[in-house]
Amino acid sequence: MYIQQAYNFLHDWWRYLVGAILIFIASQLGSIPFILAVVLKKLSNGGGFAELQDTNSLLNVLDSNLTLFLMLLSFAIGLLGLYIVVKYLHKQPFVTLTTSRRKTDWGRVWFGFGLIAVVTIVLTLVDYYSSPQDYIVQFDAVPFIILAVIAIVMIPLQTSFEEYLFRGYLMQGLGTIVGNKWLPLIVTSVVFGGLHFFNPEVDKLGPSIMVYYIGTGFFLGIITLMDDGMELALGFHAANNMVGAMLVTADWTVFQTHSIFKDISEPVVDFATVFGPVFVMYPIFIAIMAWRYKWNNWGQKLFGKVTKPSPSTIPPQEIV
Repeated sequence: MYIQQAYNFLHDWWRYLVGAILIFIASQLGSIPFILAVVLKKLSNGGGFAELQDTNSLLNVLDSNLTLFLMLLSFAIGLLGLYIVVKYLHKQPFVTLTTSRRKTDWGRVWFGFGLIAVVTIVLTLVDYYSSPQDYIVQFDAVPFIILAVIAIVMIPLQTSFEEYLFRGYLMQGLGTIVGNKWLPLIVTSVVFGGLHFFNPEVDKLGPSIMVYYIGTGFFLGIITLMDDGMELALGFHAANNMVGAMLVTADWTVFQTHSIFKDISEPVVDFATVFGPVFVMYPIFIAIMAWRYKWNNWGQKLFGKVTKPSPSTIPPQEIV
């Protein structure tokens, strides 16, 4: 069981508290290069800082490729901090934060990646051909190639940090502390979605967009618990952000990139943009994954207790 295996290592509640603080500090240290670059750019242009009052204003100071790289750098540093915390504070092999299987199942990672990548590309092209007036084709080879390199290298680090933190570290930590699965699922999903409240999309679309972010957290948490590992969530999250960054951008999104398309339509909050993905597409994705990987025992996997395994069931090398 994915959460249960955390009992095999150092799992005192205070370790998760200290670990979460250290991971937060690491991610904040990783944001310093971005802040310094913005400050130096403003100083070199003779500008002031009064106008840097929100996320959008910060995102427009530097070239979009440099902005993207520096933004993602903080997540990469955060991921390194998380790895160090797991390895040295919990004495836990990183693979056990990834999956309950003996090794990472890369087939599952690629399946999750391909599923959302194909759907996103198809739906975007359908929307483009049905409403071409809503898009500008802004493909420029050199900036796009630079974007592609940054996206392929850095976005998986960003999404992996979020997955390992919420669906991994905090899910296992809360599970061992409270002894059940439903509370870690709820808490990690709501907190994950809540942290997106400061995204520019919320300013543009309003707080109702939080249904999408929190719903995405629940979707990723559900497939992690049902599959006893994060592989599907890792692939899905990476493809969602990577394809989105390279395929289409808009002036009001957090990723403002040299993508192929730019959406110039006035965004609206409706069923298709907010509720459709959560209440239609995500259940379909779950059904596809459940069919492919033969998921069963839903009640136990999503709402069951997390019990400490007996010493006789713990491999000798895992007893701490």
